[in-house]
Amino acid sequence: MKNNRTFLEKLLDGVEVEWKPLIKVASLTRGRVISKEYLADHLGDYPVYSSQTVNNGEIGKINSFDFDGEFVSWTTDGANAGTVFYRSGKFSITNVCGLITIQNNLELNYKFLFYWLSIEAKNHVYSGMGNPKLMSHQMEKILIPIPPLSVQTEIVKILDALTALTSELTSELILRRKQYEYYREKLLSEEELGKVGFEWKTLEELVEKTQNIRWQNNTKTYRYIDLTSVDRENNSITGTIEINALNAPSRAQKIVKENDIIFATTRPTQQRIASITKEFSGEIASTGYCVLRANTDIVLPKWLFYFLSTINFKNYVEENQSGSAYPAISDSKVKEFRIPVPDVTIQQSIIEKLDKFYGLTNSLLHGLPKEINNRTKQYLYYQKELLNFKGEDL
Repeated sequence: MKNNRTFLEKLLDGVEVEWKPLIKVASLTRGRVISKEYLADHLGDYPVYSSQTVNNGEIGKINSFDFDGEFVSWTTDGANAGTVFYRSGKFSITNVCGLITIQNNLELNYKFLFYWLSIEAKNHVYSGMGNPKLMSHQMEKILIPIPPLSVQTEIVKILDALTALTSELTSELILRRKQYEYYREKLLSEEELGKVGFEWKTLEELVEKTQNIRWQNNTKTYRYIDLTSVDRENNSITGTIEINALNAPSRAQKIVKENDIIFATTRPTQQRIASITKEFSGEIASTGYCVLRANTDIVLPKWLFYFLSTINFKNYVEENQSGSAYPAISDSKVKEFRIPVPDVTIQQSIIEKLDKFYGLTNSLLHGLPKEINNRTKQYLYYQKELLNFKGEDL
C-alpha cells in the first residue's frame, strides 16, 4: 500500500499540512499609477511591471524603484487578472498590480507561494461590470497550504528545474525561428531567384476561382474555420465548431479544399495563414479569409504559403489595410500582390529546403515545438502531483 503513495505523500511522509488564509501569512499592497509619459521622462535601469503577460509583464524601465527584495505579484484588473509572477530585485509595479510580502520566511517560501497561487489565484477572479478583477480583499482570503519548509524547498527545486528546461528550449526555438526567417527571406529574394530566372505575377494570375456555399436546402454539417481557428505560431487549424444551415454565422461562406492557402484579411499584419489539409477539405471558412487556390500548372500551393509569410507581404498589407479599430484588407487588394515565379521544378526544390527548416521550428509533430510541448505537459503533470494538497474551507 505504501508503494502506491503519491509523490507528494512521499515528500510529506505523514506530516500534517497546515492551511492559512493569505492575509495571515503575508501583507498585500498595490502599485501606483505610472503613465507612459512618466516612463519616457524617467528612463533608467529599474523595471516597471504592469498587467500584461508578455515580456514578463515589463512595460519599461525607470531611474528609481519602489521595491527591493523577493516578492510575489499578481494582476488585479483586466483580461490577465489573477496572473501571478515571482519578482526579485529592484523594481516598481503599476496600479493594476498587487504585491505580496511574506511575513515569516521560515514558514513560507516565496517560490512555493508563487507556484501555488499560479494555480489557485485564477479560481478567485470575478467579473465586476464585465471587467475581470482579483482585488486584495479577495486575494487575502485564498487558503495557502503550509507544509514543512524542507518540503516546500524540494517542490520548488523540481518545478524550477522543469521551468528552466522549458525556458531554455523556448529561447532556442526563438533563435531557430529567426534563423529560419532569415533563410526564407534569402531564398525567396529577387536577387537569389534571379540566378534561376523567374516571372513577376500577381496572386490573381496564379489562383483559380473558389466557391461560396449555398445554404438554402443544405442539410449537411460542416466544420467552421473562423478567425480564431488558425494558430499563428505554427500556421495550423487548431479548433473548429460544427455548423449547419440553421446555426451558421453570416460569415460562414467560403468552401475550402485541400492545399488551399487561407489568409486572414482582418488584422492582416498578424499574418494568420494556414494551408488546408485533407482533414479540412470541403469544410467552410469565414469570409474574413482570402482563399487562394493555386493554379498548379504554374505555381505550387506551398510557394504561395511561403510568400505570404514574408516581410515584403507583411509590409504590403500594412500599407494597404484600412480602418483603425479593426484594420482589414480586401481580397482583391491581396491578389494584387506580385511575387516572383520560377519554373515549378525550381519552386519544388526551394520548397523542400524551406519545409525542412519550417518543420524544425514550427511543427508540433517534430522538432523543438514538439519537445517544448512534451516538456510543458511534463511540467503540468508534476505541478499537479506536487501541489495536490487536500483543501480546506474557511
